[in-house]
Amino acid sequence: MAQNAKNFDVLVAPVITEKATNHSADNKVVFEVKSCASKLEIKQAVEDVFAVKVEAVNTIKTKGKTKRFRGYAGVRSGVKKAIIKLAAGQTIDFSTAIK
Repeated sequence: MAQNAKNFDVLVAPVITEKATNHSADNKVVFEVKSCASKLEIKQAVEDVFAVKVEAVNTIKTKGKTKRFRGYAGVRSGVKKAIIKLAAGQTIDFSTAIK
């Protein structure tokens, strides 16, 4: 498949946390994605950008926290994350260049 500019818009950033790193033992990676992206779009984007085979995509939507700053209430923006299960033998290394 040819890389499409839309694929780079769907994937916002990889999530690098302790919990996301523990998912790598189960051959899973975590990405922050656009809130309007569907599971099929996320799967196609990951397969296209990183040249890997995706088995499953699970998504999580988190609401932004209410925070106060100088007496004024504000809301942090919510995010949508995708937990992507890769096929056996497939890996994504974030320290290398995109293929």
